[in-house]
Amino acid sequence: MQVTETARDGLKRTLQVVVGKAELGERFTARLDEIKDRVEIKGFRKGKVPVAHIKKLYGKTLMQEVLEQTLNDTSAKAVKDRNERPAQQPKVELVDFDENAFDRIVKGEADLAYKMDFEVLPPIPVADLTTLKLEQLSAEVDDAAVDKALADLAERNTSYEPEEGRVAGEGDLVTMNFVGRIDGEAFEGGSGEGQSLVIGKKQFIPGFEEGITGMKAGDQKIVSATFPEDYPMKDLAGKKADFDVTVTAVAKPKKPEVDEDFAKGLGAEDLKALRGFVSEQIKREYDQASRAKLKREILDALDKAHTFELPASLVDFEFDNIWKQLENNLKATNKTFADEGKTEEELRAEYRGIAERRVRLGLVIGEIGEKNKLQVSQDEMRRALVEQARRYPGQEKQVYEYYEKTPGALAELRAPIFEDKVIDYVIAEAKPVEKKVSRDELLKAVEEATEN
Repeated sequence: MQVTETARDGLKRTLQVVVGKAELGERFTARLDEIKDRVEIKGFRKGKVPVAHIKKLYGKTLMQEVLEQTLNDTSAKAVKDRNERPAQQPKVELVDFDENAFDRIVKGEADLAYKMDFEVLPPIPVADLTTLKLEQLSAEVDDAAVDKALADLAERNTSYEPEEGRVAGEGDLVTMNFVGRIDGEAFEGGSGEGQSLVIGKKQFIPGFEEGITGMKAGDQKIVSATFPEDYPMKDLAGKKADFDVTVTAVAKPKKPEVDEDFAKGLGAEDLKALRGFVSEQIKREYDQASRAKLKREILDALDKAHTFELPASLVDFEFDNIWKQLENNLKATNKTFADEGKTEEELRAEYRGIAERRVRLGLVIGEIGEKNKLQVSQDEMRRALVEQARRYPGQEKQVYEYYEKTPGALAELRAPIFEDKVIDYVIAEAKPVEKKVSRDELLKAVEEATEN
C-alpha cells in the first residue's frame, strides 16, 4: 500500500492511496481459501470444488467483498500510520474506477486507487485546571423551608368532598360539561364532558374560572373567555370564545393537617421523622442546584480557557442539528423567525456560535478524560441502561434490544456519564471556593446561569 498526501489545508487532509495488484491478489486468494471448503455446487462434493471453478462462478462477487474489506482496512491503517485522529469518518472515493477497471482488478491486471478526504482533530493543550477560579454555592435547609415543603405536601394530598347546593368558590373542585364556540361555531378541543378544575389554579384560559365562580350543581351559563395572544394554537390566539357550561358537581377542599396522623399516613414513623425525610430531600435538591450552577461555571471557564481551530465538519454537523430542532419547534408552534425577534441571519450567527461552543467543549472534555484515563465502567453503563428501561414500563425488553442493536444510542447513554466524571475531576483539581447563600440566592443564581 502506498499513501501520498496530496492536499493539506488547516485541519483538512487529502490522501491518495494505492493498493497494489499483488496485495489484492493475496487478499483474493485468502478469501478463496476461506470459503473453498464450505462451497456446495451441484456435481461436486462439499469441499471438493476446484478453486478455479469457484473463481469462475463467484470471482466478481468475492472480489467485491475483498475490495470493500480492503478499503476499510487500508483507509484505517493510512490514518493510524500518520498518528492522526479523524474528526469524522473519512470520505473515500475511488479513482478512475469503472466496469473495465473492476474487470482488470479481478484479472489481477490493475491496482486499486482511491482518495481520502477528512479533517483531523487539532492538538488540544489542556489548561491548568488548578488555576480555574470557581465558586460553589451552598445553602442550608432551615425550618421555614421544611414547613413550606410540608404545606405543599399537604396541599397535594387535598381531598374533595361533594356538597349539595355548594356555590363554587376559591379552591373548590368543579365538575362540568361545556361546549365552546367562536363566532357561533364550535371549535376543535373546545368541548368536554365530566371535566374538572380547581378554581384558583389557573387551569383554563383567563376569564373561565371567574365565569364559573358562583355556580352550583345544575346551573347552566354562557361563560366568555379570551385566549391569550401567545396561545400555542395560532388559530385560537387572541380570540374570544363563548362556553355553554353546565355544572354537575361542586366539591369543597379538605386539606389535611400536618400532624402525627398525616405523617403516619405517608409511611413515616412520626412527624419528626417526616420532617427529617423532607429536610434530606430539600438538601438533595439544593445540592443538585448547586452542582448545576457549578457545572455551568466550569463549562464557561473551560470554554474561555481554550482556543484552537475547530474541525468545520463537526461544527457544521452540530449547527445543522440545532437548526433543524429550531425549525421543527417553530413549525410545531406555528411561529416564524420574526416571532423570535431576530432575523434568520442573526439567528444563524447565534446558533453557529452555540455549535462552536459545544464542539469546543466536547473536544476539551474528551481530552481531559483521555489524558487522565477517565472511563465509564460496564457497571455504570448497565445501571444507566436499567434506569432508561424503567422509564418505559412494560417495554423494557424493547429498550434493551434497541440499545443492543444501536451502538450510537449506547454512545449517547455513555456521554453524560463521562461528562460528569470529567466535571468531578475538574472540581477536584480546581477546588472551588465554598460560598454560603440563602435558598433564594441559590435558585436565582441557577436561573441566571440557565438563561445566559
